Amino acid sequence: MKIAVIKGDGIGQDVTDATLEVVDAAISKSGAPTLDYDYILAGAGYFAETGSDIEPDGEERAGAADAIFLGAIGLPAIRHADGTEIAPHLRLRDTFGLYAGVRPVNAAYPNAPQRLADPRAAGIDMVILRESTEGLFYSASTHGRSDIRGDEEVRDTLRITRPTTEKLHRFAFKLAERRKAKGKRGRVTCVDKANVFASMAFFRKIFDEIAAEFPNAEADYAYVDAQALNLIRAPWDFDVMVMENMFGDILSDLAGGLVGGMGMAACAEIGDEHGLFQPAHGSAPDIMGEDKANPLAAILSGAMMLDYLAEKSGNEAFGRAAELVEDAVQAGFESNSLRPMEFSGDMGTKAVTKTVVELI
Repeated sequence: MKIAVIKGDGIGQDVTDATLEVVDAAISKSGAPTLDYDYILAGAGYFAETGSDIEPDGEERAGAADAIFLGAIGLPAIRHADGTEIAPHLRLRDTFGLYAGVRPVNAAYPNAPQRLADPRAAGIDMVILRESTEGLFYSASTHGRSDIRGDEEVRDTLRITRPTTEKLHRFAFKLAERRKAKGKRGRVTCVDKANVFASMAFFRKIFDEIAAEFPNAEADYAYVDAQALNLIRAPWDFDVMVMENMFGDILSDLAGGLVGGMGMAACAEIGDEHGLFQPAHGSAPDIMGEDKANPLAAILSGAMMLDYLAEKSGNEAFGRAAELVEDAVQAGFESNSLRPMEFSGDMGTKAVTKTVVELI
């Protein structure tokens, strides 16, 4: 199977190399078919050199692949004329209809930092499901949708459509059902601001309609400001949370902070025909190439990609490879043999990667 690989900018280069090394080791051990990597140049660095944010046939090649893996995109010093950063991945979400942004939040790793003192924090196991093509990011997905009125006013459009929202909510309830089958709660929380915005009331209305199709799953609601408080006060109470794009962008980072940091924040962006996998952290250009980045968010995103390939191809060996990666990370923390610098440990990118490979 073919994987389009976009290393991107900053530590995207480092964590992508780490991920592919781990993925290849897991594939070799599981007996899954070898992956064929197609490397595509894209990002702020490429834009600075060429004036384009992705190489000429990059989007077509990404669309032709069985999955896309992306390291990180963006450099703060390189921007468009309107001040926004270079972000071709936002366009890829839009082009390929990657509406379901899946952000697992798991505190089950011993010896990783626990930010909350309450012992129940060790039981945090939830998923933030972020709609990734519409919402307030609609104005950014194809550069130029913002309504810029000279130097006096800018208007950005928040868009919620029925077809995309129906698919998102069905994805949420199906995910909750799969989690319930594994002993999780099986509850979906609709996070919105339906008391103020008609767009959010519409989002909730569709949620109620789809919830009726899944009588075996729980359904409830929270306003986004209250949910931010809930994620600090009692995050262990939540299972699957579904929300608009901007809300998901903010709350998923907050949730990542609860379980160690963004170096553990894996991400999958799923559509009807395509899947893109990337760590949720930024490009951190200040530590690029210094062997300091925590590659575990990228490595765990690679495991999510292997799960996706198992479902897409029907080959269970890819699923076994995903389990090997996840189990290796778990075992590494349990034995205290994974000590990333991000967590004040003594292991850089290469040492963490080597340890995970050895544990597979």
